[in-house]
Amino acid sequence: MTRVIFLTAFALLAFAFNSILCRLALRGGEADAAGFTIIRLASAGVTLLSITVIAGTGRRGNSQVPLLRAGFRNGSWISALWLATYAVLFSLAYLGLTAGTGALILFGSVQLTMLALSIAKGERPPLLEWLGIAVAIAGLVYLVLPGLAAPPLNSSLLMAVAGAAWGLYTLRGKRSTEPLADTTGNFVRTLVAVPVLAIVFWPDLHLSPHGILLAILSGAVASGIGYSVWYAALKHHTATRAAVLQLSVPVLAAVLGIFFLAETANLRLLISGALVLGGIGLTILGRGK
Repeated sequence: MTRVIFLTAFALLAFAFNSILCRLALRGGEADAAGFTIIRLASAGVTLLSITVIAGTGRRGNSQVPLLRAGFRNGSWISALWLATYAVLFSLAYLGLTAGTGALILFGSVQLTMLALSIAKGERPPLLEWLGIAVAIAGLVYLVLPGLAAPPLNSSLLMAVAGAAWGLYTLRGKRSTEPLADTTGNFVRTLVAVPVLAIVFWPDLHLSPHGILLAILSGAVASGIGYSVWYAALKHHTATRAAVLQLSVPVLAAVLGIFFLAETANLRLLISGALVLGGIGLTILGRGK
């Protein structure tokens, strides 16, 4: 149980740091959305491929997978599609959304996508779990309520689709038996999107040295390693619980924003955090009963 808690907490913290790193780069003009995404995907792919080869996890049976094949031995093109869709739209959407509104749309979409698909597949959350979901969502709405007035429609739609893509990627991860190797394969496949992004957004590409560093940290650590850990934790959670657990990310991002973005703490943040974490606790308790 301790290992599951550690893996889950590490992954959720990594998700929150992705938001912080992206906001730091885009808000400060250190990178454009496409450039940030290109470096993020490339650094994640290279980092995971190196770890996979060194650790020898790119295996099937007793045979060692050659370097050139290690990245494609695991994972799938469908998972890579959802991952790339999320990464691209996530950055583009944050150009027109406030942090709170963007987080609510993203993880609200994740929640609805995973919940709808899990119910369609026969999962029936108990009453206490439904109550936890409602309390957690209420906490998020309370956190970002002042910023919910008329967000840009295009950016909102982009973030909603990004959330749906991440929800689909997460659900596919529940079937993973080799988290590191599968995540490596997924990220290596997303590199196909890199030259496409570079060509489409070439006139607007902008990356300062600081922006490149932020994107590398987002890709190599918060995304590459973080998503591998999330895949490892997923097999211990139901789809519903995994969806609700991710509702803690906006709260974590808000707290981290106090330290890294000079944002201020207030009573609203404390109350919202208590509601979200309390809702998550009810959901876990409901699943246990």
